[in-house]
Amino acid sequence: MTLLICSFAAIITTVVWYLTRRDLKLGTLSLIYWGASLMWLVDAIAEYIEAGAEFFSPAASDMLNDSFLGLSVVCFGLIIWLVILVVKDPSGKIKAALSAKR
Repeated sequence: MTLLICSFAAIITTVVWYLTRRDLKLGTLSLIYWGASLMWLVDAIAEYIEAGAEFFSPAASDMLNDSFLGLSVVCFGLIIWLVILVVKDPSGKIKAALSAKR
């Protein structure tokens, strides 16, 4: 489930980045999700080598735990992206708001 959730997040983010092409650092978010998807793919391959055919019949509690982990990774990626977006301030709105208060 983690691989599936991160892969969907990567695909959706990549499509949105490609279609909008605004300077919102969506390419960075896309790379975060693709990196997580690659990590979960390697994990799935290693687990398949270790468990064999049992890999394809997980328990319901394992699937629920993997779903929560996948959603946590997606949320953590969004938090990292938001921090990068605030620090870089590509549209200059934060700088303008801080300058207006002075």
